Amino acid sequence: MALFLYRLGRLAARLRWWVVVVWVAVLCGVGFASTTASELPEDSGVMPGIEASDALGLMEQRFPGGAENATARIVFVADEGQRVTDAANRAVIERLVSEASRGEQVAAAVGPFQSRAVSKDGSTAYATVQYTASKNDLSVAAKEDLRGAVERARSAGLTVEVGGPVLADKPKVGGLSEVVGVMLAALVLLITFGSLVAAGLPLLTAILGVGISMLTILSVGEAFGLSTTSSTLAIMLGLAVGIDYALFVVSRYREERGKGHPAQEAAGLAVGTAGSAVVVAGLTVVITLAGLTLVGIPTAARMGLSAAGAVVVAVLIALTLVPALLAFFPDAVLARRVRRPAVPSEGTKDNAGTRWARFVRRRPVVVLLASVAGLVVLAVPVASLQLGMPGDEAKSTETTERRAYDALAKGFGPGFNGPLTIVVDARGAGDPRTAVKTIAGRIDATPGVVAVSPPRFNPARDTALFTATPSTAPTSEKTKDLVQHIRDGRSATQAGTGAAFLVSGTTAVDIDVAQKVPGALIPYLGVVLGLAFLLLLVIFRSLLVPLKAVFGFLLSVLASLGAVVAVFQWGWAADLIGLQQTGPIISMMPIVLVGIIFGLAMDYEVFLVSRMREAHTHGESAGDAVVTGFRHSARVVVAAALIMMAVFAGFVGADLAMIKMIGFSLTAAVLFDAFVVRMALVPAFLALLGERAWTLPRWLDRLLPRLDLEGEALTRRHHGIAAPVGTVVPTAGRRTG
Repeated sequence: MALFLYRLGRLAARLRWWVVVVWVAVLCGVGFASTTASELPEDSGVMPGIEASDALGLMEQRFPGGAENATARIVFVADEGQRVTDAANRAVIERLVSEASRGEQVAAAVGPFQSRAVSKDGSTAYATVQYTASKNDLSVAAKEDLRGAVERARSAGLTVEVGGPVLADKPKVGGLSEVVGVMLAALVLLITFGSLVAAGLPLLTAILGVGISMLTILSVGEAFGLSTTSSTLAIMLGLAVGIDYALFVVSRYREERGKGHPAQEAAGLAVGTAGSAVVVAGLTVVITLAGLTLVGIPTAARMGLSAAGAVVVAVLIALTLVPALLAFFPDAVLARRVRRPAVPSEGTKDNAGTRWARFVRRRPVVVLLASVAGLVVLAVPVASLQLGMPGDEAKSTETTERRAYDALAKGFGPGFNGPLTIVVDARGAGDPRTAVKTIAGRIDATPGVVAVSPPRFNPARDTALFTATPSTAPTSEKTKDLVQHIRDGRSATQAGTGAAFLVSGTTAVDIDVAQKVPGALIPYLGVVLGLAFLLLLVIFRSLLVPLKAVFGFLLSVLASLGAVVAVFQWGWAADLIGLQQTGPIISMMPIVLVGIIFGLAMDYEVFLVSRMREAHTHGESAGDAVVTGFRHSARVVVAAALIMMAVFAGFVGADLAMIKMIGFSLTAAVLFDAFVVRMALVPAFLALLGERAWTLPRWLDRLLPRLDLEGEALTRRHHGIAAPVGTVVPTAGRRTG
């Protein structure tokens, strides 16, 4: 592989103009294709194989054209000392309902005095506006009609809020925080390389890769059912790995130039060595993310495939466009002190990485125990992990949906915002109306249910819907117990009616998803750990190094999940990240996090340990190889980790709860994995093992394929070619490709 990539890097450097033209053409092509694409929708959160989804499917089948139509709930709150039933307030409410009923795409508008939707104390009431289109198909005029009617009612002195998706603002994904993150990444690159060109090149290629990925997702999004969440994860990972992969290639190029190789040769060697690590790391990320399609969660699958596509683009750009651009600026990417002849190479003298590695070699037991103990303490909150899905209660209080949610919870009880939808299939009943009435009455008598709505039948009169309002909040454990109790008593509830019922609704969907995810997480984690072991076994040809990597990865995952629980569930330091409401951890987040962290952890493991093994295969002792690996890689790995943290932290400011949580968790994961596991636990472990770390049974060594990640074939090919260390061959007046 190293020889193939070496030739690819040289070819890209020689045909640099053609490489640039091809990538620009790809960008223009997907950009043109995206101009006719529809806007990506939000995730529905529905997954197959759960009762709530089966019920939704039955609703769509028996209530054609009406199950997915948008609904707006207009909430009215009277001023202190007044009631919504007062004459003046009542007139304002009735006028608003009348205006709303005449809006575009409105099927019906039902006022609170018609449906008796007034709280017992008279402080709160709500009206329901039903539309003839889904939330994604509502016209701008329909939204403006409702917004205008609400504003006129507010100007009359009544507090009016709107719940539901009709007037909800599209969640903010991009913003100032993301820009700050990219600027911090640029600063890290500038400090690392000491060259504006070297710092700008990874940023330029990463942004180009993200642009291609995003435009491609927009182009095929409708065909593959992609969503805003999946596209945001693609941006997040594409930007982070795009910068990092280019960083590793540029860094190795500078190292090869420091050894005296001309520009084109150095580009080929950089792609053949660092590029090999990029391919392995990128392939690992892609396989892991694509593996999310096997867990049975459509949203996670879409996120994984979108992000995997962005990583593929980042790898291809690192292997082709980066060496092509290096050929355009062969000397400008070098630090000024390295451009002068007879200056020692960057990688031969002691640096902070060397000093740290020697410190760890002297105290491996202390460093190892401290690292493990610290990560275990951080992982303790995982024992309290509670899964769920946040709704309007997790939004900012500046949104009308959140204010409507709070007003309804205060006026009608905490369970009002999470009603259970009961779907009754009465095809087998002799008298469907009586059967539905019997089931509704029995559910109404269930402890924990405060109200049951009148049933609504489909046109065929063989299926009915009604809602059961719990006494507790949607995310409460008591609500989950209530849903389970209703389902467990299904036989008794529908006995003698000839009908059958299913429990659905947003609350039931969230509960079902939260219960299914742990069952998928354990097998997926097992597959990921097994893949990590096998992959590293082939790469490093050692049994103990892969075991150490798997152990460290597991600690990274648990520690980052513990940090998420502490912040998002317990509320520690929630104000610092603008978290409006604590609550359960988003159900899909742990399984998505496992896949992403695995890929990122393998990045650092491959880039750092491969340099150690390279030194060991070239004759150094196991202890000296650790120091050499840190001398060459520590600075670059630290820079890569800081860049990833800056990029991921930029997404903590997103409005989407899923993106905010993933941004925070990935920032924590990179911090723990790069600076605790890879920079402390790994060298301490290898120092303790000594030569045993690199042993492998002969029979197993013969069975395993050889990837030549360290570029041994390249070393043999170039034996004796390099100029003396510290000499840089000038390129002025030289043909470089």
